[in-house]
Amino acid sequence: MLNLSTLNPQQRMAAETIRGPVLILAGAGTGKTRVITFRIAHMIERGVAPGSILAVTFTNKAAREMQERVNKLIPRPSKKSRDEKPERPTLCTFHSLCVRILRQHIEKLGYKKNFVIYDQTEQLGAIKKILSQVSAKGEKTDPAAILAMLSKYKNGGSQAAAFADESIKAMAEHIRTRYESALRACNAVDFDDLILLTLRLFEEHPDALEACRNRFRYIMVDEYQDTNASQFSLVHYLTKEHRNLCVVGDDDQSIYGWRGAEISNLLDMEKHFPEVKVVKLEQNYRSTNVILTAANAVIKNNLRRRGKQLWSDKGQGTKITLHTFESDEAEAKAIVEQIEFKRLASRIPWSQQAILFRTNIQSRALETALRQGQVRYHLIGGQSYFDRREIKDFLAYLKLFINPNDDISLLRIANVPARGLSDVTMERLLAASHERKCSVYEAMKNPMVTTSFLTRTRESIEEFVKFVEETRAPLSSGQSMSLKVWAEKFLTETGYLEELRRSEKTAEAADNRVRNLKDLTGILDEDNHTIVAGPDGTHQPVLTNDPADRLQTFLEELTLDSERKEEKEAQGEAVTLITMHSCKGLEFPHVYIVGLEDGLLPHSRSKVEGTLDEERRLFYVAITRAMQTLTISYCTGRKKYGQVMPCHPSGFLKELPEELVELGDEKAKQPVTVNTGKNLFDAMRSALD
Repeated sequence: MLNLSTLNPQQRMAAETIRGPVLILAGAGTGKTRVITFRIAHMIERGVAPGSILAVTFTNKAAREMQERVNKLIPRPSKKSRDEKPERPTLCTFHSLCVRILRQHIEKLGYKKNFVIYDQTEQLGAIKKILSQVSAKGEKTDPAAILAMLSKYKNGGSQAAAFADESIKAMAEHIRTRYESALRACNAVDFDDLILLTLRLFEEHPDALEACRNRFRYIMVDEYQDTNASQFSLVHYLTKEHRNLCVVGDDDQSIYGWRGAEISNLLDMEKHFPEVKVVKLEQNYRSTNVILTAANAVIKNNLRRRGKQLWSDKGQGTKITLHTFESDEAEAKAIVEQIEFKRLASRIPWSQQAILFRTNIQSRALETALRQGQVRYHLIGGQSYFDRREIKDFLAYLKLFINPNDDISLLRIANVPARGLSDVTMERLLAASHERKCSVYEAMKNPMVTTSFLTRTRESIEEFVKFVEETRAPLSSGQSMSLKVWAEKFLTETGYLEELRRSEKTAEAADNRVRNLKDLTGILDEDNHTIVAGPDGTHQPVLTNDPADRLQTFLEELTLDSERKEEKEAQGEAVTLITMHSCKGLEFPHVYIVGLEDGLLPHSRSKVEGTLDEERRLFYVAITRAMQTLTISYCTGRKKYGQVMPCHPSGFLKELPEELVELGDEKAKQPVTVNTGKNLFDAMRSALD
């Protein structure tokens, strides 16, 4: 017998309302998965056939978790029925639901039942083939950008502002026609097609739609605020007649508008189902009331929303700490120090602490500080600063100048940017180096090897050798020099920065890549100078040590940090470094939200695109990840192109109630009681032992 008394009154109401349209407004941390699984179990207990229940979510992980929980609540089939496969509810993603439907009915659309589903690599291959046929000679087009545009166009974005230009719209339609033809020829579909073909099936073949409606009589949709136009249509096709639709979601956590999610699907539920019953889940099981009150105060500034007030029985909790730092590097260093203090003084492990940031560009300073502090971390939702193409290229250049016989580094950048050393040329040079048992660089310097190449290629090889020799010469001169100036000189002279800008589709993406490099060159001279008095009495920083030694040390530290990171990640105990877009659905006892500055959060684009409400929802999501403590910080300056540029605090900070926030400086000045001090020292002694 299912025990519904373990649910709170609102959760129980949601679980017991099993017929007709229901909207469960599930605020952050209010136990929505528990409600969904109890509702499914309750339906089965009340006589609803398990096979007629369908629950749809967005990720396989969420579907698996739901399945596991439902299995624990549903009684096992009796021994008599063991030979027959018992009926079970269908719990799956939108895409896997459509695969099931199409496997049964796709022949009606002219496909064979054994169709294949193209992954992104195969999709890109098809796009590249089309572009090679339609692009003008010498025209460079990014296949991934075309694929993204095509996906948006196919999913109902054909009316979006991006396609207002008739020529762009015509191009999208032309590529779409050729792309679909190419896939049809291979009896293949892509992920977008899975939903779009299912919609076409329902439109053109009412018998297939009727079969699906008869099978799935009770439908639930999780994270309904994240549905796009196609998913919305799919749900409505299936539920229009029996109207047993239960959607679960939270408009305050709608943060994926940029990828097609339409918050109106949830906000306008009554337009499509006037008789809908709305149940609000407001009791939060995650956070303290200080954190929840702050979140409520922020999100109420969004006018178009369904009102809800989160509360908790976990007590008031400590105030939110707000820090101001002079730069992003100072911010990162201080956050790492706080993480380590919590670990040593309060026995709070790294795994209970998380740093949340808005944009990928912010991870550079954070990752560098974590590495320097030897703090284990794993990055979620963003690309590691040290894994970015431009950073790997730059480090390969540095390694080559230290050791030209480093074949791996040489092969990576020999033709980056293009300098007449094609893949075929490099393969021949590599073969020659194997034959002579020498490095590729030695082979490039060997006239016996280079004379076998055409004149133009031979000249390109000689130019490259000359470039390497001339660029590395200052390193072994024994004279003091700025590695930053030296690095920026060769990056400019090679045309690498110009090539980097040219390779990106937008000015913003290009600027971010260039900025990544400038930031890294900016730290090449750090910790390598001393202050001396000049003849005029002023004190100046003077670079010390041999430049080659300094560069070698810099590269070694990066390599060792990388090895330590891999080793420590394998051990599992690590700080979570995560983007705000990736943190939805997660929770951490101790959260640090960094970079609360105008232009970062809200992002500068939001003012142009009119998405300020979504940026505020993103801040709300970030706040509600915290369980026990929340620390927020912003900088008055942030490094850009190697220089600290002025920043201004985010307007969202003014929306936090003053009485719930204490400034970091004031907190540090507060006296500590004798007992608190003794406990801290005892904990630190114990940790050191």
